[in-house]
Amino acid sequence: MTYQFKSSLNGPNLRGMAIVDEPKSGLRLGTNRIGSEWIAGSSGRYLEIHSPSTGEALGHLALSTRADVGKAVVAAEAARETLRRMSVFSRAALCMRIADEIDRRADDLARLLCLEQGKPFHSEAKGEAAGAALGFRNAAEQMKWLETAAFPVADANKRAFSFFQPKGVFGIITPWNFPLGLPCMYYLGPALATGNTVVWVPAPTTSLVAVALMECMISAGLPDGAINLVLGDGAEVGDETVIHPGIHAVGFTGSSVTGQTIARRGAGKPLLLEMGGNGPTIVLDDADIEMAAAVVGAGCFANAGQICTATERVLVHKSVHDRFVEGLVQAASRVRMGDPFDPATTMGPLNNAAALDKMLDHMVDANARKATILAGGSVREGMPTNLYFEPTVVTGLTRESLLNIEESFGPVAPVLTFESDEEALELAASSPFGLSAAVFTNTIRRAFFYTETLRVGIVNVNEKSCYWEPHIPAGGAAGTQSGLGRTGGRHTLMEMCDLKTMTIDITR
Repeated sequence: MTYQFKSSLNGPNLRGMAIVDEPKSGLRLGTNRIGSEWIAGSSGRYLEIHSPSTGEALGHLALSTRADVGKAVVAAEAARETLRRMSVFSRAALCMRIADEIDRRADDLARLLCLEQGKPFHSEAKGEAAGAALGFRNAAEQMKWLETAAFPVADANKRAFSFFQPKGVFGIITPWNFPLGLPCMYYLGPALATGNTVVWVPAPTTSLVAVALMECMISAGLPDGAINLVLGDGAEVGDETVIHPGIHAVGFTGSSVTGQTIARRGAGKPLLLEMGGNGPTIVLDDADIEMAAAVVGAGCFANAGQICTATERVLVHKSVHDRFVEGLVQAASRVRMGDPFDPATTMGPLNNAAALDKMLDHMVDANARKATILAGGSVREGMPTNLYFEPTVVTGLTRESLLNIEESFGPVAPVLTFESDEEALELAASSPFGLSAAVFTNTIRRAFFYTETLRVGIVNVNEKSCYWEPHIPAGGAAGTQSGLGRTGGRHTLMEMCDLKTMTIDITR
């Protein structure tokens, strides 16, 4: 029997995908990892997974229920004592072993990532596999040197100092755009390094690679129950993970709408939320225009635009608009779509039907507002699936356009113009997001002016808006819809810990 899959808390609306009672033989089978066991979800049903790159059937995921989340919480709670007894250096060594195991299986992980998520094998998937290993190594190294303070006090007989302790059981919900690298860099590596146990709910469309990552961690000696993998519909298992009383803190990366739901459902718990972005890239009249066009194009089309910090809005000074747009169209023409395993391929498909629907809606809105589509704007014909959306350049937009006020999450470069700093800042603020931005200028004074004025968490100068390294703090600005807290290096570690203070009277 086949069922229709509903919308998910941590993933897209899986329109067109099916749930079956029996998985087909010969395909990958993804099951939960709870405690020491691989077990199917208690629903008895399985989600069929097809590749957005090739259309081929890849496998089945065992769908879980709220009861399975409860079992995972029990396992995570039981494992807390094991991690507590491990020293910081022992946990760091575990993270290093996991990184080595990821490296050993990197090509296999990248192949599965290419097929299940859609990103090209050579230009993107291999790099993400390397980033996953780096996430564990960074957490290991940073944790070993994460120092706290001793405090001078008024009483000569007293001493006061602080130290870090894990928060407990972390509920982690991760998205489909970077399903291998992001969990490792943002959450799993830092959680193990700090001594937290985890209930992990990955996005359904990319859960096969999550299973493969669990296999790496187990082979490297992960203690039973330290990380528990629960597969399924986020509206059920993701929600239960957020609200379960045995979950002490929640980490989430994904859309702002879902993040706001999590904030409401998890009210009172520590939250680490990286949410949507629609970061403006501002090209000033004194910028190196040719360089800016090439770099901005890379920021728009990397990972088919499916990056929360992607260059989603381009604000260009009117005096350099035509020259810049010419270069941007050239950048779009250099993008190569095709066989995901061909080294020449530089951009893959969108991951799912909901992502395609949003791109199409934004193109309809742009046309209705008399914008000009200079490149792309539609699905590429003749590809294995209908998810290959062409690299797109749109000009003549107004601030009311959906391409300006919403996160498109696709390979599009929407261009708006301005004539003054005041107008540029007004345009930048016309979208409710505040995750990242970029500014192109040859003047230090203007670089600092825009950096200090823009309400975003990161400003990259003369670089694409999605540039980031795993030890650099990242997150949304207050007053925007882009999140809470900071991920990156020691900042993630501190978000995952309670800072405890001890005072002692040395005379008693």
